[in-house]
Amino acid sequence: MALSLPGERSLAAATPANPFVAFTRWIAKAQAARTRRVALSALLELDHSRLSDLGISRDDVTAAIAAPQGARLLNTARARNSHA
Repeated sequence: MALSLPGERSLAAATPANPFVAFTRWIAKAQAARTRRVALSALLELDHSRLSDLGISRDDVTAAIAAPQGARLLNTARARNSHA
């Protein structure tokens, strides 16, 4: 019997057998993505001084909207712009 590493599993082995579980996960991912888009859109409504107080710029927010890992981009921008 050959040993397989976790990264060597086929995609079929990683998918849930229950379609209800798969659908539930899909719904959860869609809701999380929507919540993220709404939060980032709310940041765009803030004026420049409020965004500056948060340590980010409007360009940082628009980049975060376009990127799949937007929160990481905003955290990096805040660290870069920190005055401490």
